[in-house]
Amino acid sequence: MCSLNDDFNLNRIERYLALVNEAECEAVIILTKADLVDDCVQKQALVQALDPQLNVEVINCCDDKANEQLAPWLKPQTSIVLLGSSGVGKSTLSNTLLGGSVQTTGAIREQESKGRHTTTSRHLLMLESGAVIIDTPGMCELQLADVTYGIEATFKDIETLSNNCKFADCCHTTEPACAVRMAIELGELSERRFLNFQKLRKENQFNTASLQERRALDKSMSKYYKRTQSQAVKLKRLDKMN
Repeated sequence: MCSLNDDFNLNRIERYLALVNEAECEAVIILTKADLVDDCVQKQALVQALDPQLNVEVINCCDDKANEQLAPWLKPQTSIVLLGSSGVGKSTLSNTLLGGSVQTTGAIREQESKGRHTTTSRHLLMLESGAVIIDTPGMCELQLADVTYGIEATFKDIETLSNNCKFADCCHTTEPACAVRMAIELGELSERRFLNFQKLRKENQFNTASLQERRALDKSMSKYYKRTQSQAVKLKRLDKMN
């Protein structure tokens, strides 16, 4: 979920998409606060341009019409998780779908269109349709790790362009015959999208390497503890024998 007000951010949407695609879940982008802005169509088009196959819905979380708009995804035995920053309307939408004030909601800070951290825990809610909805706390920060596939799926247009570069290890900077740079120059790929792709990929590489190092250390320490315990048992047996 992402607000259509001043908190609207394509980079953040791509970050969430990388996480959702890594989990191999179906992504539905819900653009909220449609009643507060005049450029919903333009912003919806910007999000749709990220991926022609992406599901993008523009709603007013307080309007009962949201039930009808989101009905295709509210089927029985389906689990839906609402993800997004504080103040985008996750709890408000939950209340609308439930038909009552079940979740606590709060107002945003008007001067910066930022939300207050109202929901502080996850809530599992059952809808009349038979679907289950999980309302989560607003994300202050979302770091990516172990989402290589998710990033590739989110930026598959850039991955496809990369296959046409002259060099297989092209960094898309100053190399000759770079298909990615050419697409940017021709206006077929936005500079913003490419820079965000590079940023998320580097972040993922750094965080994933850190995780792998910690896992390797944990594995090494586990072997050390088992070896120490085994030696201690052997020493006890020798002491008893003596």
